This record gives sequence, C-alpha cells and structure tokens, in this order.
Amino acid sequence: MTTTPVAFAPASAAAPRPVAIVVLAAGKGTRMKSDLHKVLHPIAGRPMLLHLLDSAAALSPERVVAVVGAGREQVEAAVAPLGAAIAHQAEQLGTGHAVMQAEAALAGFDGDVLILYGDVPLVGSATMRAMLDRLNAADAPAVVVLGFRPADPGAYGRVIVTPGTDRVERIVEFKDASPAERAETLCNSGLMAARSADLFALLARLGNDNAAGEYYLTDIVALAGGAAAIEVAADEVAGVNSRAELAGVEAAWQQARRARAMTEGATLIAPETVWFSHDTQLGRDVVVEPNVVFGPGVTVADGVTIHAFSHLEGARVESGAELGPYARLRPGAVIGANAKVGNFVEIKKATLGAGAKANHLSYIGDADVGAKANIGAGTITCNYDGFFKYRTVIGEGAFVGSNSALVAPVSVGKGAIVGAGSVVVRDVTDDSLAVARARQEERGGWAARFRAAMKAKKDGK
Repeated sequence: MTTTPVAFAPASAAAPRPVAIVVLAAGKGTRMKSDLHKVLHPIAGRPMLLHLLDSAAALSPERVVAVVGAGREQVEAAVAPLGAAIAHQAEQLGTGHAVMQAEAALAGFDGDVLILYGDVPLVGSATMRAMLDRLNAADAPAVVVLGFRPADPGAYGRVIVTPGTDRVERIVEFKDASPAERAETLCNSGLMAARSADLFALLARLGNDNAAGEYYLTDIVALAGGAAAIEVAADEVAGVNSRAELAGVEAAWQQARRARAMTEGATLIAPETVWFSHDTQLGRDVVVEPNVVFGPGVTVADGVTIHAFSHLEGARVESGAELGPYARLRPGAVIGANAKVGNFVEIKKATLGAGAKANHLSYIGDADVGAKANIGAGTITCNYDGFFKYRTVIGEGAFVGSNSALVAPVSVGKGAIVGAGSVVVRDVTDDSLAVARARQEERGGWAARFRAAMKAKKDGK
C-alpha cells in the first residue's frame, strides 16, 4: 500500500528519534463470533496482528507494547516470540484509556510513539514512517492523525483541517457533527503519532464526560492545540470487526499481492483465482494457471509452470520444474530443476531430483528420489507403520513401474527397474530388475466354461 502525497514541512535533519509502537488489541471482537481472538484471525495465512507488527518492525522500534484485555492469553502467546511488552486493560473504558495502560511499559522512554490497532492490519511501514516524519517536521505538531477518504464516509468521525493546510482543527464524531462537518470527506482512522512526553501528559488531561463514559483518544487533538493530518488510501486502514470484513481485507491483500507478482515477472493466467500466502516467493517467468493455492512457506524459482488446481505448502520448487494439474506439495517437498510432478501426485517431506518424473496418481512421502528417476502411475511409498515414519531412497535413473508399493525403509538402486505391480520390501541393487508379484497362471477355456455354467444356472431359476 502507498500513502497519498500530502504537503508538509521537510523533516528535521537531526538523527531519527527512538520509536515505540503501541498496538491496541484489547477489544472483545464479539461480532467475529469466535473463540479465536479477533486480531489473531489470519490474512494470507498469518494472524492480522503479526502482519501489522511485521510492518512496524521496519521502523526498528526500541519498544513494542501490546495492550490486551479479553482473551489476553492468546494475544500474549502470539507476541511473546517478538519480545513485545504487555499492558493489560482490565476494563474497556475507551481508546484513550487503553493507551494510558502502556505508560508503565514505556517508563523512561524518550522518543516517538506510534499508536496502531491490531484489527487494522494492512498499514504499511511507509505510512508509519510518513507519520513519524510529519511529527518531526519543522513546525513540530504535537499529534499526527492518519486520515482517509472512503467511498462512503458514513458514520466515521470527521477530521476537520484548516483549508489549504494539513493542520487539524478538531476531530468530530459523526453523531456530534454539523451538516457542514458531515460534508467533510476526510475521516479518522484512529491511528496517531505523538512524542512520548506529550502523549502521556495529554492523556492525563482526558475526561470521560460523554454518553459512553469513556476516555476517547481523539480528544487529545483538541487538548494538544497543534495537530497535523496525513492521508492514506482507504483500503490501507480497513478495519476488521466481522467475518465479512475479514474476507474483504483478505481480498484486498490478495489483489495487491497478485498485482505485485505480475509486476515482478510472473504470469497469472486468471489472477483472481490464485491465492497467495504472506510469504510466497515467485521467480521470474513463472506461469501460474487458474485455481492454484499457495500455503505458507513456498519458494518457486524461475521458469516454473504450475498447472491448474494445484496446492503448495512448505515446499521449494527449482527452476524449470512443472507441476500439476491437481498436484499437491506438502511441507518438506523439494522439487528439483526440470522435474515434473503430474496430475493427482502428492509429495510430502520428499525430494524429487533434477529431471525426475512422477507423472500420475502417486504418493511420494518421506523419500529421496534421484535425478532423472521415473515413478510410474499409482506408485506409493509406504512410509508409516501406524507408529513410526520411515524413508524410501530411489537412485538416479531408476524406473519404478506402475502400481508399485515401496515399503519403507527400503532403497532402489541407481538405474534399477521395479516391475509394475510390485510390492518391494527389500533393497534393490543398482541396475537390477526387481519383480515382486505373484506368478501369472493361465487356464485355457476356463472363462468360456465359467460363463456357460453361470448362464445355465441363471436360466434355470
């Protein structure tokens, strides 16, 4: 997402000030109707809160504080690996009250504080940096407000600025706004930036003399006496309060990711049908056919073709490989250069060597398949005995005939051939032929006599 250019004074030439991030994540999220905390619902396979914190990490913040409330244990577990401090809002007394709870965690901090919302996940690091730059511009506003202009301003609070400037006169809640104020299209996202010393001094002056009896963060704008606004595109500050809104934000994220993939040199035959994960990596000249899903942890090198209805997760695909249609790569799959994984083939925790082929209806799990080996249709590696997993090793240039079962642990040597329909339970040496099936017998005329006997029996009823 990119910020909308706004004219403001140039940033100070002084060294950047320390940054602290305060993320509000105390809301109950009742409209989600979920046992999972609202801010942990995923977008592109990653909890929305972690999307936001990943963008914030680009600012190299000195401190990160998550303000938690209902469902705090889930949020604390999610941010613990990131080293975030925790502030607890025991009572839901408004956004201003929520930020107040972070004061102890920011004790001794002297720098800029960026206030974000865990359910507004798509705010980019460029926008965050623009807010801090505006805060430290020559005219030094006490507060920076992030505004946006939605297609339908609806009941959003309005940001009233002095005409011809970005200086904020006041923020007015829709219900309190006059007709002239409601005609203003610049709306309040709720995100703000302020210097730590100013922020908590302003918060200390907040009152709750309103219908809800809450402490509103927006009220610090009037108390500050000097605030500025910058603008972003509406989709960057889209909030998530329901499953429908979650789907809308997911759709916006996917649309942006598809556009990026094509800009970077991938061909998407039907872009609207391709589903990306937050960490999908595609090389140049990759062709992705319709209805392909990328789960987390997928890296695809240059020149790969992924045919329709394939699903990849936790996999690495080397240059020139071909997948699908209807291929499934599960975690641990590594597909070598120019290898081919065909229709209805599943690869799990296995390596398919360069130029190797598994063209049809096979399961290759816990295995190492050598370069230029050929896996016949219907072949499976029997890797699980009900208690433990075992590996299968197939050598370079080996040929495994159709409908074979390789019972792990077992190896098939380089250049070896396994006859179709074999159940291989012992290692096969290099360049050998292994046939493990019952001997074929033939009884002349038996089928004709069988049919005649059955027909006579049926006619006699």
